[in-house]
Amino acid sequence: MNVFKYFIAVFILACGFGALAFTPTNAQIEQFKKLPKSQQEALAKQYGVDLSSIGNISQSNETAATEQSTVINQRAEERKEPLTDEERFQPEIEPVKPFGYELFAGEPTTFMPNESAAVPDTYLIGRGDQLLINFYGKESDSFEVIVDREGRINIPDLSPVQVAGLTFAEVKELIKVKVEQEIIGVKAFVSLGQLRSMRIMVLGEAYKPGSYSVSSLTTVSHALFVSGGVSDIASLRNIQVKRAGKVITNFDMYDLLINGDSSNDIILKPGDVVFIPTVGEQVAVEGLVKRPAIFELKNGETAKHLLTMAGGLKPSAYAKNVIVERFSHDRKKVLSVDFTRTKINYIPQDGDRIRFDSISSQYKNSISLIGAVARPGNYQWRQGKHISDVLKSIRGDLLPQADLSYGLVVRETNINGDIEIHQFDIAQAIVKNKKNDLALSVNDKIIVFSRFEDKKAEKQALEDMALSQEQQEQQLKVSQWHKYQQNEFEKYIGLNSANEKKELDNKEQSQTIGEIKKHKAEQKLEAEDYALYSRYNLLAPIVSKLKQQASVQQAMQLVEVNGNVAYPGVYPLSVGGQVKDLITASGGLLESAYTKEAEITRIVSGDASQVKHLRFDLQAAMLGDEVIDTALQSKDSLNVFAIPNWQENVKVTLKGELKFPGTYTIRRGETLTNLLERAGGFSKFAEQQAAIFTRQSIKKQEQQQLARLSTELRRDIASRSFQSSVSSNSLSYQDMDSLLKDLASVEAVGRLVIDLPLIVNNQQNLVLQDGDILYVPSKRDSISVIGEVNYSTSHLYKAGISVDEYINLSGGLKERAADDRIYIIKANGSVKIPNTGNWFAINNSDQLQPGDTIVVPMDAGHLDKLTLWSTATQILYQLGVAVAAVSSL
Repeated sequence: MNVFKYFIAVFILACGFGALAFTPTNAQIEQFKKLPKSQQEALAKQYGVDLSSIGNISQSNETAATEQSTVINQRAEERKEPLTDEERFQPEIEPVKPFGYELFAGEPTTFMPNESAAVPDTYLIGRGDQLLINFYGKESDSFEVIVDREGRINIPDLSPVQVAGLTFAEVKELIKVKVEQEIIGVKAFVSLGQLRSMRIMVLGEAYKPGSYSVSSLTTVSHALFVSGGVSDIASLRNIQVKRAGKVITNFDMYDLLINGDSSNDIILKPGDVVFIPTVGEQVAVEGLVKRPAIFELKNGETAKHLLTMAGGLKPSAYAKNVIVERFSHDRKKVLSVDFTRTKINYIPQDGDRIRFDSISSQYKNSISLIGAVARPGNYQWRQGKHISDVLKSIRGDLLPQADLSYGLVVRETNINGDIEIHQFDIAQAIVKNKKNDLALSVNDKIIVFSRFEDKKAEKQALEDMALSQEQQEQQLKVSQWHKYQQNEFEKYIGLNSANEKKELDNKEQSQTIGEIKKHKAEQKLEAEDYALYSRYNLLAPIVSKLKQQASVQQAMQLVEVNGNVAYPGVYPLSVGGQVKDLITASGGLLESAYTKEAEITRIVSGDASQVKHLRFDLQAAMLGDEVIDTALQSKDSLNVFAIPNWQENVKVTLKGELKFPGTYTIRRGETLTNLLERAGGFSKFAEQQAAIFTRQSIKKQEQQQLARLSTELRRDIASRSFQSSVSSNSLSYQDMDSLLKDLASVEAVGRLVIDLPLIVNNQQNLVLQDGDILYVPSKRDSISVIGEVNYSTSHLYKAGISVDEYINLSGGLKERAADDRIYIIKANGSVKIPNTGNWFAINNSDQLQPGDTIVVPMDAGHLDKLTLWSTATQILYQLGVAVAAVSSL
């Protein structure tokens, strides 16, 4: 120790006088840093050195927290065991940790009490303590006296006083009385200055057991911090303080941590030993408790004591049937314990693992609102509650788009979770109509639909309503809640999204990549098109559940409606459902519906291979005529006919050189001749021979043909790419790819070749269809040349000019032109082959007329003799001519 003090003295002198040659080592500096602050100041004062001038010494306490983080990380690394391959790839689950050990994780490695803190009156004065004595009265003076080795203090001009072993309160009283007796007219004020240091031992399961020099105010808990905390197997409940070989107290850290009781956290004395034994019996408490951890038990502690240590149960904990895992000789066993009883029949044992799981997510006494309602969610159920008790106002409880004629109640019928459907009229239920104001059962789900299926139509309708800002915000909130509530509803009726995904994956395995992408794209587009509260969205989980619960004992409770209703499709069969209920569910009859007669297709009972057709008066069924039996059965299919010869609003468009062009509504069977008369005939500039007539059905057919041709061409090219030899005069890859892209991107026109002069003169008859368009251009005076010529262009028409002459005017033929397959696309869209049998035929002026197009195709020899190329190029040229003609109008 003297050698150590020598090093300290040399260190201080070296720091205080830079001229000295001796430089303290790093080890000596670290030793000085570890001294208590009081000893550092005492040594600095003894040698007359300013402590603040010593580099890094005055900052040692400030860096303690930084150093501690390094220590903590080191301790964590020391305790961490290497992971096995199996553990490395398992999902991480936060395990419960022993309670109380985390107390030492974030604290300094040395814990010294603050010397400026108040000293209790019960503090025992000992050798080395410093007393500060102030005189006031007739004389004023102050003294700093230290208790010497004999336990005495020497106050100037007073006799020595024995103070060692007395309490601080007794010493203060003793000095006051002595000063008043020996110095008349003077009173004394006594306080403690620097406290003595003392040596204690921390042994057992300390992190770093050993001997420590600590302040005389150190308590048991301080001693644990001084030693760096406790080891992983230390007991926190039976920490012993031994003095002169006898145990004077047992400190239970749980009393301090859980109850805040520090009565046994006594102040230590010099020579005391703090002994930390190994941990006793431990029980792990997991799950929904407020303080999950591994707790150490004392003898006689029960399950209730254990629950108190864990902070009690969380509100969502299920305490009726708690699982306890227990080691029993060579295997584990499971106990079921009821923690709700006053007297719990369970005694904790070492190694037990208790887990409190969550209660069921299902509500015990509730009903739910789903769909186009102002306040969706769960509401209290009571006996005798009706729909009108939940939905009290149309404006107050429903969204503006709500369908007031169609609502459903989904009701659970048995312990298996099977459901049945009850249909009601929402408007009638709100006004407490007895038939529609259904009595509710516990856990019923009330579903309100939008009267729109199409999202765009619903959005437009809401915009037309000019909703207020508050109503718009309500729409947003309800839509967000609906998504959550719909998910909960699907869980309630037992839908398994994982199984559905598995079925979809299995289905996709039998499809090509293109088919899968197409299906997913169509599915996404379909989902986006439907309104949030549409029948399509809200009925989907119900229909799936009804299919799922169908069995031999219970037929599938689904029906279908087709024909002239607003929303044809599959619907749940409600309890006691009639034809009129299904019509209401499907959005009602269309204007075109034939009400005199309808048909139900029904599977013959007991034989699914046979069906029968039932005809009935639909109007009578809608009025509720009791004479007609219109009760629906499982898998019935209702067909609502259209009125005979019914025609929707059919429109045809006339454009170009007519007296009154525009869009006309036509009657069924009306011809183009009749429509032209209604339009007032042609203007004087009309070129009837060049008229273009387009039809939607033909456009669709052409588009399909283009797609098929493009696919066949690609397959043919791929097939030829595997051949060993390729013609030297083959078309380049870039040219083929360009042509394929042109073919894939072109949009069909749907042109129907007509001879308009014949139609006008009633020599031909053309019956019009919805969407037909007639383009009548003005008079033409040009001839166009396209295809494999050096310069594709148009020329002014001159009578008597031949096809070859027009080609020469366009720079002549290219090398790969097929000069033997030149053809002419007439102004009306028809195709003619020029007569080249003799020189006179070529110059026949009747072959060319104003507005015609000369097409020079590509030689198939340059295309690896792919016969499809000829067809492809002809289609492209013809479509190009048609598009150009329409665009010029």
